[in-house]
Amino acid sequence: MAHNTQQPDAAVRPALWNSNYLKVWIANFMLFFAFYLLAPLLPLYLRDTFSADKAMIGIVLSGYTLTALAVRPFSGFVVDTFPRKKVLMICYFAFALLFAGYFITGSLVLFAAIRTLHGGPFGATTVASSTMAVDVLHPERRSEGIGYYGLSNNIAMAIGPSTGLYIYHTIHNFNLLFTMSLVIAFAGLIIDSTIKCRERQPIKKESKVSLDRFILLKGWSEGVCIAAFAFSFGIISTYIAIYSQEVLHITSGSGTFFMILACGLILSRLVGSRSLRQGKIVQNASAGMVISMCGYLVFSAIPNIYGYYAAALMIGLGNGHMYPAMQTMFINLAPHDRRGTANSTILTSWDVGIGAGIIGGGSVAEHLGGYSSAFWLAFIVNMVGVAFFFLHARRSFLRNRLR
Repeated sequence: MAHNTQQPDAAVRPALWNSNYLKVWIANFMLFFAFYLLAPLLPLYLRDTFSADKAMIGIVLSGYTLTALAVRPFSGFVVDTFPRKKVLMICYFAFALLFAGYFITGSLVLFAAIRTLHGGPFGATTVASSTMAVDVLHPERRSEGIGYYGLSNNIAMAIGPSTGLYIYHTIHNFNLLFTMSLVIAFAGLIIDSTIKCRERQPIKKESKVSLDRFILLKGWSEGVCIAAFAFSFGIISTYIAIYSQEVLHITSGSGTFFMILACGLILSRLVGSRSLRQGKIVQNASAGMVISMCGYLVFSAIPNIYGYYAAALMIGLGNGHMYPAMQTMFINLAPHDRRGTANSTILTSWDVGIGAGIIGGGSVAEHLGGYSSAFWLAFIVNMVGVAFFFLHARRSFLRNRLR
């Protein structure tokens, strides 16, 4: 009898991979593929085309992240207030179009201006896209779906940098890479245009606009942790290609590094999504942080090819467990009408860390002992973030969560 009563429940379990979720997933993959195709190559482009030094490379490339950071809190407010699909389409279009600007960068100043401007629609689009993904998921599959949604970023990271580096080392044509990113981004825009989603009632205008409409204040301690982890990742992801060439003398190893890192991300997301479905949010986050921290230690302490690739796998496994768990924590701290704000807050925290890591890593590499010192800084900041999570942020989440 017990078996018969349980069988219908399993049969009517809502689908995870519904058509709209799949479209958001694929379009988000294309967004990040267009981004990652160029990300590890831009330091080389600035060095070879404009003879930029380490500190200047850090300053120029951080502009993208800082602009994304500036718009994300407002993006959450806009996504929660106006029709989400319309917001997504406008932002995605601007993101795709700005790839055309790289063809006219005849000077370092002009490149810096276009790259900095490009961060705005990227920041807004990622908030709108992740919030749309939450909307089209059934509530029963939401935690699991958030984990799988992150795979779209991870798979893009697996093949984007390695594809870009392969093309660069084969034909040395940056314009072809700019063209590929432009076309891929517009393909993602077309896919997003076919999404069907329910029209939501707009949020009633509040007479007083509070800070909590832009930043999820209850998630501040989780945001500090995310910023610390992003700081470390910003250093690694930005300077790995130059470090590989100049220090380890690995000419094309950074493509393999990103591939291994992303394989770790994908593997841990697949395993971690099941744990999230079972409600093991804090456990997933805790395990991921410790594994990732060990990866940064290995990268810094073992400066050879073995430490290089082992660290890639460990950082990937750690971040793959940590990030979706932390995103679920932010969603669980927010009311339903503040999902956009929750998503923008975690992404804003990530941007703060990435931007600080790019600038800080470049400055340390230029003035305080080269890239090895920058990677030790990445480990130390990561360790501080882990300590803060265990000492404060974890308890804060358990005390303040809504579901």
